[in-house]
Amino acid sequence: MKTKDKILSKALELFNEKGYNNITTRHIAAGLNISAGNLHYHFKHSEDIIKILFSELILKMDVLLNDLQKIENKTLEDLYHFTFSIYEVFYSFRFIFMNFFDILKHIPAIESQYESINMSRKEEFQVIFKGFQKNNIFRNNVPDFILKSLTTQIFIIADNWIIHNRLAFKLNEDEAIKHYALIQMNLFYPLLTEEQQKLYEEKYILKS
Repeated sequence: MKTKDKILSKALELFNEKGYNNITTRHIAAGLNISAGNLHYHFKHSEDIIKILFSELILKMDVLLNDLQKIENKTLEDLYHFTFSIYEVFYSFRFIFMNFFDILKHIPAIESQYESINMSRKEEFQVIFKGFQKNNIFRNNVPDFILKSLTTQIFIIADNWIIHNRLAFKLNEDEAIKHYALIQMNLFYPLLTEEQQKLYEEKYILKS
């Protein structure tokens, strides 16, 4: 592994463990047993590291979205797998969501990127929802305003579930991912066809 990659990996570990506001480039260098000067050769500021980590998070989400969109005959299981995988990715970058407001406030480039992503994600999710209607997973008579608000509901849960878990349940990683992935899945239940609702009850209600 190259030094730059080692720095990013250690930074992610320390940010997740200690929080964005408690870790400096000196902490990261010490964790790798390298000099601060060596680290600064690759990254002048911790903000530069966070920008790359945020971009890595977005890239992983892009891959999951693209994989889902490529599935021609989508199933309820595909939707669950996508949702579960997104929550796994989010947990691996959990410091971002635990410190989201501070990060957006102090790093304008990330705030601009987040705003742009929100716009593109809304369009992507609408295409995905239409695909589930085409495959008779979602009902065809779901009003467009419900599908559009569904995207916002997903964002609200996805952006805040890690903080909610820290405050309300304190579930470990595996339990938290399963619990909140199913909470998001429950948003889809009213939109499912009767056949898919029965399947959902058989496969997922008992897991919650």
